[in-house]
Amino acid sequence: MAESTTIDDARTRLIEKVRNLAYLCADTEEFTLASGRTSKHFFDTKPVMCDPESAHLLGVLIHDRIDNIEGGVDVVGGLELGAVPLTGIAIAKAGVGSSLRGFIMRKEPKGRGGRKTGNPPGIEGSTIQAGDRVVILEDVTTTGGSALKACARLQDMGCQVVACITIVDREEGGQDAFSAAGIPLIPLTTLADYA
Repeated sequence: MAESTTIDDARTRLIEKVRNLAYLCADTEEFTLASGRTSKHFFDTKPVMCDPESAHLLGVLIHDRIDNIEGGVDVVGGLELGAVPLTGIAIAKAGVGSSLRGFIMRKEPKGRGGRKTGNPPGIEGSTIQAGDRVVILEDVTTTGGSALKACARLQDMGCQVVACITIVDREEGGQDAFSAAGIPLIPLTTLADYA
């Protein structure tokens, strides 16, 4: 697989990967989502994030979006479990010599993380400092509720959350919720690409 994958090609191939590895559409009974809503559309993106070709495509697309954020980005990460592989993909694709750091935020702090880094409990990985420009990574966005809580926690630490990049925007209110919070939601794909 060539490193010179174009953005359009990466997006087209990612949509096909998500369709084949992650997307289910119910004919009758709807799926219950993490948000508590029900839908006939369901995305389990873990097989996508753990697929080598998909990881390459995600890296290409995430870095294209990061490179277009005015003012730059210091740190990428997000909530367990979806942001764990995405963070690894993003910092690995940044390459040797990059200053891009990664973090993982637990939904419920366990009290073990942050001893060496100085991060508060529940935020693990690289040290996060006041003034850092942060991009939240998310696998699937429905209402944006969980990711926005992570954003608020980072803002309380003095960070500037400059965007949230998601693999799939289900187009069920997430865009509006992020807009109301003053944070751009940048989807790599949307439900319309699959439905």
